[in-house]
Amino acid sequence: MSKKALIIIDIQNDYFENGAIELVNPIEASLKARAVLDSFREKNLPIVHIQHLSADPVNMPIFVPGTFGSEIHENVKPLEGEQVIQKYYPNSFRETALLDYLKENEITELVITGMMTHMCIDATTRAAFDFGFTCTVIGDACASRDLEIDGKTVKAEDAHNAFLSALTFFYAKVENADAFLSA
Repeated sequence: MSKKALIIIDIQNDYFENGAIELVNPIEASLKARAVLDSFREKNLPIVHIQHLSADPVNMPIFVPGTFGSEIHENVKPLEGEQVIQKYYPNSFRETALLDYLKENEITELVITGMMTHMCIDATTRAAFDFGFTCTVIGDACASRDLEIDGKTVKAEDAHNAFLSALTFFYAKVENADAFLSA
């Protein structure tokens, strides 16, 4: 029998308006993540909040430990007893206790939400699949930003959709929050 956990990745203040690295539509994504979070809380299912911290605040002045920007956003604030795991890399498994926590709690299925679709969501989902987890990414509970390559801008919506479509090809089922919650 599968056992499911919710993973909420990096929904932190620096990604919101006036933050150090503002994303496109972070409020909307955080509210969708909140709806999924509320469902997991109601069912008393495991919840893991991932919090990215800068390992090098001089060269990476976002998520600086102890700052407002590094705090988990109020829309998905952890409750007492909910697991919070801090990380320093895009992949939430790298040099963290996440894998041990999931194994100890016999989790086999992950529901993934958070920031940034093209970076931490992608890296964590691929790693989770490679560790043997069945993954569902709640696409509208994730957010991205405009990216640049060779002087060209890739709009946030296009980056978001490209990364989700790549994940759904092999690594994860991608659903929107309403469909997931009504299933």
